[in-house]
Amino acid sequence: MTFLPIVDLDTGGVIAVEASTTPPSGSGVRAPGHAYVQEHTGGPEHTDGSGYAGGAGYADGPRYAGGPGYADPARGYVGQGSPYGHHGYGDKAPHSPVHPGGDRDLSATVAAAHAAAREEALLPLVLSVPAGAVVEGSAAMAPLHEAMRVTRRRPREVILVVAGDLAPQDRRALLVGIEGLRTVGYLVALGGVGTSHMPLDLVADAAPYAAVLSPGLVDRVPGDPRRSAIGEAIARMGTGMGIHVLAPGVREEAQLATLRRWGVRLAQGPLLAPLDWRPSHGRVRVPLPVPVEEQAPGFADLGPRVQEFLLPAVTLDVGATAENVAEALGTEPSITSVILVDEYQRPRGSVDRGRFLLSIAGPYGHALHAKKPAQRLADPPRVVPKTTPAIAAMQFAGKDAARVYDDLVVVDEVGRCMGIVHVGDLIRHAAASGSR
Repeated sequence: MTFLPIVDLDTGGVIAVEASTTPPSGSGVRAPGHAYVQEHTGGPEHTDGSGYAGGAGYADGPRYAGGPGYADPARGYVGQGSPYGHHGYGDKAPHSPVHPGGDRDLSATVAAAHAAAREEALLPLVLSVPAGAVVEGSAAMAPLHEAMRVTRRRPREVILVVAGDLAPQDRRALLVGIEGLRTVGYLVALGGVGTSHMPLDLVADAAPYAAVLSPGLVDRVPGDPRRSAIGEAIARMGTGMGIHVLAPGVREEAQLATLRRWGVRLAQGPLLAPLDWRPSHGRVRVPLPVPVEEQAPGFADLGPRVQEFLLPAVTLDVGATAENVAEALGTEPSITSVILVDEYQRPRGSVDRGRFLLSIAGPYGHALHAKKPAQRLADPPRVVPKTTPAIAAMQFAGKDAARVYDDLVVVDEVGRCMGIVHVGDLIRHAAASGSR
């Protein structure tokens, strides 16, 4: 099982962890655009489960108390491996059943979820989901929902990357399936954008959290001007639609400089973290941006919504203890807050990293607070709807002088936590807009 950090290029922080099946044997590196073929034999990785003893709402019970595994196929299959690439359905591998409508097997996704639980990965999780399974509807997605229940993962902490070619007749079913996943609470991304058979207008209709560039596209940047033009167009499209663009497989600093020039904020690849990286390793090293010539603006800034700056939130149940919060903050230095949510995923408290650690580190702080509810040290969440313009969000943040830089909690139409926005990101965007 491979774990790769999704890195925020602005801050250098790890915002999520991608869990995927093992790379092709002997390669040593994840091949861009490769759908890994893996034989499952029902080993401990697929039968151990190591999840929570489940309860409804993904929020109750002790962590990693054990539970039944879900995936134990006795046959080979075409694993998604990476959420970012996909071969055509004609690329059959030995012992790999290929369905006429695309791969529907969620075994690799379920196995990755259980592996992340065994690694005690507390950061938001990135999992690949074959488009064929999403097209099939809720029944086909049941193993994923069960895996989330068993491993005690809240849907809001999971980014599902829907990858794979799509037949034209399946378009409506895919959109319905994506909307169903979003209703449950998952953040949904579309993978392989730029090379897979997924039309760009589908990205507009699906309104995903992120568009994930094809690794084959990233691999040929910046050396191939034509491929670079495609990548830049997708990055601008993402800005115009208010969605993130994620670049996988970044290997060279020239690629990183190009992605930064395009405005791509999220990336993953060997340049940013070694292949043996694990969630417990924490922060990664992000090369400093190299100086580039000022680019003439290609389009007018129409004023983005806060959803464009949305990052996954680290959430805990409202009844979590201060010790649970300290454990979550200790996994990654770039985590600036922990959001306490109720059983309906509505924010009930916001624990700021700096103030919390000062309370814990003070005289007798651990003894006074560790075993008591973290809500005692939390502030009321600063909630903004996802449609709020960035400038209005900054004005809202400035109303409380004591909490100007506290993270804003973005909520959907029914008040559920979608993620957080760093006020610093809004300020940087405003400064960049003013200089143009």
